[in-house]
Amino acid sequence: MLKSPVLAWLAALLATVAVHAETTESAQDEILLKNGSRIVGEVTGSREGVVSIKTDFAGKIDVAIDQIKAVNTQNPLVILLADETVERDSSLVIREDELVLVGTGYTYPLAELAVVNPEPWELGQGYRWTGAVGLAMGRQSGNTDTNELDYRVDSKWRSKRDRYTLQANGESDEAQGAKTADNWRVSGKYDYFLEAPNYVGLLAMAEGDKFQDLDVRYLIGPYFGRQFYNEPVFSLEGELGFSYVTEQFNTAEDDEYGAGNWNLYASSDYLGGDSSLYFDQNGIWNLEETSNIIVNSTFGLSFPLLWQIEAAAEMLFEYDSGAVEGVDDLDQTYRLRVGYTW
Repeated sequence: MLKSPVLAWLAALLATVAVHAETTESAQDEILLKNGSRIVGEVTGSREGVVSIKTDFAGKIDVAIDQIKAVNTQNPLVILLADETVERDSSLVIREDELVLVGTGYTYPLAELAVVNPEPWELGQGYRWTGAVGLAMGRQSGNTDTNELDYRVDSKWRSKRDRYTLQANGESDEAQGAKTADNWRVSGKYDYFLEAPNYVGLLAMAEGDKFQDLDVRYLIGPYFGRQFYNEPVFSLEGELGFSYVTEQFNTAEDDEYGAGNWNLYASSDYLGGDSSLYFDQNGIWNLEETSNIIVNSTFGLSFPLLWQIEAAAEMLFEYDSGAVEGVDDLDQTYRLRVGYTW
C-alpha cells in the first residue's frame, strides 16, 4: 500500500522534469541550415550577412545568412531594416529567403535585413569609438648596437551621419649611437556621409622626415569619398581630393603648391580565423610640378593573439619622385608589430 503513492510521486516528478526540459528546449532559438543541420541556442545578433547564435555546446557560432533556410527566435529583438526602419520587441523569423516580423506581421525580402540588435550609434544615438595602438621595438647589442622603435595610433569615432579619424605614426632608429631613421606623421579627417555609399570630407595632415631633408610638410583640403565594396570578404574605400601643401626643408628651398591627393583602403577576411589582409595607400600629386608624386603604401596581415591584442606583419613603401638631391626616391620598411585594439 505504501509503494503506490511513492511510485505515483516519482512518476509525477519525472513528468515535471521532462515537461520542464521540453519547455526549456522549445524556448530556445533555432536556425535551420540549407544542408539540413539544426542549431539551437540564443540568436544574439546579425550584421554584414552573418547571424550569430550562442550555443551550449560550442559557444558563439557565426552563420552566413545565405546558408540559412529558416530562423525562429523566441525572445524579442530589435531589428533594423535597410531603409532605416526600426522594429522593436519583434521576434525574428526567416523562411525561404523572406523576413517575417512577428510583431507586425509584415514580410520583407531577406536583403532588407540590415542589423539585428544594433548598437546605439546605429540607431542614431551617439558615436562608436574604435581604435588601435601598435608598437614595434628592437634592440641588438654586441658587435652591432641598434635600437628600433616604430609606433602607430589609429582612432575613429563613427555615427550614422559622420565620422572622425585621428592617426599618428612614426619611426626612430639608431645604429652604433647614430640616428638612421627619424620620421613621423599625424593626420585628422572628418567625413560627412551623403546618400550611401558616398561621402565628403576634410583632411589635415603634418609630417616630417629628417633623412628625407623634410623638416615639416603641412597639407589641408577637401575630398570626395566612396565605399565601393563593404563585405567582410572584401572591402574597398577610396577618396579623391584637392589640397594646399607647404613644405619646409632643412637644407633645400621651401615650397608650397596646390595638389591632388588620394587615399585607398582595402581589407579582406579571406584567410579566416579573425585575420585580416589589408592595403592602405595615400598619395600627393603636385599640380604645379606634375612630375612630383608622393605615394605611401602599406601591405599587411593582422591576426589576433589573445584578448584584444593583435599582431601584424607589414611592408611599407614610401616613394617621392621629387626627393631632394642625394636622397633615394624609395624607402622600404618591413616590420612585425604588436598592438591593442578596441
